[in-house]
Amino acid sequence: MELPLTYYGNPILRKKCAQIGEIDEELRLFIKDLEETLIACQGYGIAAPQVGKALALFLVNIPIQKGEDEWEPGQTKVYINPKIVHYSPEEWERPEACLSIPGVSGRVSRPVTINIEATNLEGKRFTETLTALEARAFMHENDHINGVLYIDRVRGKEREAMEPLLRKIKKKYATP
Repeated sequence: MELPLTYYGNPILRKKCAQIGEIDEELRLFIKDLEETLIACQGYGIAAPQVGKALALFLVNIPIQKGEDEWEPGQTKVYINPKIVHYSPEEWERPEACLSIPGVSGRVSRPVTINIEATNLEGKRFTETLTALEARAFMHENDHINGVLYIDRVRGKEREAMEPLLRKIKKKYATP
């Protein structure tokens, strides 16, 4: 079932999310719904607070390029209680956007490679080295579960130019 998104201005997007203790059937169903939401929104990732749950959990699905203009869906990866254990010193700047901040994008500099730890759906802790778009998507979603939005990483005039758009989003999606 596709879940409703939370948008910029909703306080849950600024909360540090709770660690998950037990992986039960309720959590598995939530993750299934979260994946359906990610696919329906055609995003690269989605975090639990983006659908109103303050849980340290997110999904990433990077499309696979098959030709110059040909893409196919990637495999969805589940990250429970994730942690970044190492950042490469090399960074790259690239535009980012967010399902919770529609119609806005901005350039963000992030490390090219990261080493991470997380728990999978079977409750096993694992490590992974992520690079390029996978690393960027992981860091973007990891920011979400720590109450940070990509717009917090956009600087200078570009960030200033976003303000009117952000105010419109906040007003449009404000809860009465």
